[in-house]
Amino acid sequence: MSADAHQVDSAEPSREGAGGVGRIDTSRAHPARVYDFFLGGKDNFAADREAAKAALAAEPRGFLNVRHNRDFLRRAVTYLTAEAGIRQFLDVGTGLPTQENVHQIAQRIAPESRVVYVDNDPVVLAHARALLATGPEGRTDYIEYDLRAWEAILAEAARTIDFDRPVALVLAAVLHFVPGEEAHAVTAGLLDALPSGSALVLSHLTDDLNPVQIGNVAKAFKERGFAMVRRPRAEIGRFATDNGLAIVEPGIVPVHHWRPADLVDRAKVVEPDQAYVDGLEDVDRTKYRGIDDVTDADINLYALVAHKP
Repeated sequence: MSADAHQVDSAEPSREGAGGVGRIDTSRAHPARVYDFFLGGKDNFAADREAAKAALAAEPRGFLNVRHNRDFLRRAVTYLTAEAGIRQFLDVGTGLPTQENVHQIAQRIAPESRVVYVDNDPVVLAHARALLATGPEGRTDYIEYDLRAWEAILAEAARTIDFDRPVALVLAAVLHFVPGEEAHAVTAGLLDALPSGSALVLSHLTDDLNPVQIGNVAKAFKERGFAMVRRPRAEIGRFATDNGLAIVEPGIVPVHHWRPADLVDRAKVVEPDQAYVDGLEDVDRTKYRGIDDVTDADINLYALVAHKP
């Protein structure tokens, strides 16, 4: 368990912990890097690509879960910043920096917003300095910790976040990597530190929606070293209600149904020559495919946003 950190701040020199990059294991797939692959990123390795390929073979439209989860996050952060007035975000299990990160969304609306990212993949740390630039008024920090080290996360985050003021805790597509009641204990520990007026942004895999498809994907990932816990809607709701939070409308819904607005598919690149696309493997074509043809049969993630009274 490490405490490597990097911070971008207009008022203070940046900090960078030692040793993170040296611990990168490129021989095994990592969820954050597989996620990066499906978002069209380049910060992944052969093992991650192989895991993505296996998942796509198990469910050819499975990439829609990743891309719609990302757009749910955009809509949720926009709502919390523009309508709820929250100016601090703690994004745990953030994954690799890409387009439309939390700090970019929040600081575009409220430049003074402060954002702390947390992840346990040292590849994220390696890229944070270049990709997590912030504006002159706001502040962005990255700390390297496992989600389950929630007490250490709070201690490190306090260098950037004022826990006497409302904070939005972001747990997007991360709790399904934590088994059993431990996931609830971690969430409770983090939420207990947040004051009244704070919020929770959460998305989570489930068997409720399309169990065969997600079961096939989970099997492919488990064979490559990481298991995913699929929880039912009622248990996912407990992450909010057990901690006294009130879930906002439209409640607990598939990610593409949470306050749908104009689709912003940031992962899709400019259309290249069709002959070039046709020559790619199926797994590489996903980055050139749109996501506006999504149906309920494609999605296996529930989403919710909740407020702390």
